[in-house]
Amino acid sequence: MDLSLNDTQSLIQESARDFVKGDCNRDVLLKLDRNPQAVMDGLWQKMAALGWTGMAIPEQYEGTGNSLTDVAVLCEELGVGPVPGPLFSSAVLCARILLEGASDGQKQAWLPKIADGTRVFALAATEVQYGWSENHIRLTAKSEGRDHVLTGTKLFVYDALFATDLLVLARTQSAGGLSLLRVDANASGVSIRNLEGFLNGMSEVRFDNVRVAAADVVGIAGAAWNAIERATLAVLPALCAYQVGGCKAVFDLSVTYSRERSQFGQTIGRFQRVQDHIIHIVNYLDAARWTTYEALWKIDDGIDAASSVHMAKSVASESYMRACDFAHEVHAGIGVMREYGLTLHTKMSRSLYHCLGAPKWHRRQLERALGLVSA
Repeated sequence: MDLSLNDTQSLIQESARDFVKGDCNRDVLLKLDRNPQAVMDGLWQKMAALGWTGMAIPEQYEGTGNSLTDVAVLCEELGVGPVPGPLFSSAVLCARILLEGASDGQKQAWLPKIADGTRVFALAATEVQYGWSENHIRLTAKSEGRDHVLTGTKLFVYDALFATDLLVLARTQSAGGLSLLRVDANASGVSIRNLEGFLNGMSEVRFDNVRVAAADVVGIAGAAWNAIERATLAVLPALCAYQVGGCKAVFDLSVTYSRERSQFGQTIGRFQRVQDHIIHIVNYLDAARWTTYEALWKIDDGIDAASSVHMAKSVASESYMRACDFAHEVHAGIGVMREYGLTLHTKMSRSLYHCLGAPKWHRRQLERALGLVSA
């Protein structure tokens, strides 16, 4: 297993680092925290111009067909920001869902627009009775002729605030089972409310008699959950890499502060308790990084990666949140000052903790993948 970066990945890493330092410095990110919609006012266009929105999309759909590790290297550097926005939701997750479940015509119509950044997709799956499994989906699409009508609410929808299109997971009366419906985010009857206290455009999405044409049912009606499971298993390590980048940033902030802050005539980094906190952060960073990159290596080499993916998501989510906790112990009072920047990572670590399944859920899936419990 060789986890060193190749030339392409090194160039991606360098480009992303320059972008974060220049276009997404701390002052910019603090402004975006107050006004998340501003992500689409220039920043998104720059990401698209750099080709990042097409990296996870095959060349036949006008993407660049990069490996998942290439995408993860980009995500890790964006996680250092942490840079908000719909890059993962639209150009990685939803793009993969469409690759797994959409018809050929739908792929040809939608994927090139995702690749060039002109359309932004978001997955609207979870509801008030929160949980990452098909049993938690209660929204029902009523049949009216060949069309479907949606009335209900989706909650904790990542990046819906930025979306032009929503992939709505619902039960369809005509087909049974779960179906994915493409809904125009600006359609009559669709209302999107940003949820305060989260990053990544986390939103509540309400549907009031929203009509969906039969042509906007993604792929085969009633078979959506299998496509979503395949897609999430394939792209989760890219999300984990974003969390690795967050852990790295939190570690760097803590070490720098421990070397600069003096108390009782010496830098606080000389105090054993402060050192203990930083060691905890190091351990969480290493755990997240190595589990993530093992999963990436297996996926790109065509090795069964199910157990490694579930392990990586469980570890990365816990690690990012706990690393932020210990960073606040190192920083004490200054850590809660918004202008300092640590709270951006604290909010992002909580925002991503449950994304595509909480650690507890992934540990259960890990047990199943290892054959420790029955399916």
